Amino acid sequence: MSGSYISRKLSGLIVECDLLLQWKEKDLADIICDVGFSCMLCGRCCTTEFNGHVFLLDSDAKRIMDMDPSLLIPAPEFELADEMGNFYVSGYALRVLEDGSCIFLSKNRCQIYNERFAICRIYPYMLHREPDRRKNLEFRQISGLNEHGEYNCPVSDNDAHVFARETIAYEHAWLMQMIDFYTAAGELFEQKRTRHIRAVYDKRIQEFRKGTPVCVHVWYNGKFVPVTMRCEDYRGFGWP
Repeated sequence: MSGSYISRKLSGLIVECDLLLQWKEKDLADIICDVGFSCMLCGRCCTTEFNGHVFLLDSDAKRIMDMDPSLLIPAPEFELADEMGNFYVSGYALRVLEDGSCIFLSKNRCQIYNERFAICRIYPYMLHREPDRRKNLEFRQISGLNEHGEYNCPVSDNDAHVFARETIAYEHAWLMQMIDFYTAAGELFEQKRTRHIRAVYDKRIQEFRKGTPVCVHVWYNGKFVPVTMRCEDYRGFGWP
């Protein structure tokens, strides 16, 4: 494995995956019922102001690829940079408008609601990771709360179990995509005899901000896809 940084990231993700598999659907369903979240149709969750970006699992990215590849963008906040200043990122995100709103949002309504993406389906039940008092990582229930919506509303047992099942499935799929990304990046860096260097990463980001185009290798469908990106491509994301 190339570099201690990649090894540490990979080890941490494997720990997260093991912890996730300990969650029981019923336990999460009980929490969902207790929270009683209800959407108020405010549309805030569909903006980068509240949620950064819509990270797409490969299965969702493929749907967009088949529909219109221009709607995809390498996910903001690239994970790695090699010694030559090339970036590597774990997947695609959905492009947004310049005001940061989702391209599928119109009058606070999702135009593809019945076919929305995996992360949108489980929102706001994403699982929160946090170290305990002994600095051991654990999941601390739900992370996407207290920003909007109503609470203590009735949620049926059936709906709660569906939400819990889809949340655990999404989190597992995301972790596996991340594990595959870091594994492949480590192997590629070893082959190229390069490594992730934070100083190179930071310098390249500064150049990127000033208008220099960069090469971003996007992990998609089991391989790295090189894409040339410019800072203006990320208008609406508040990044870099």
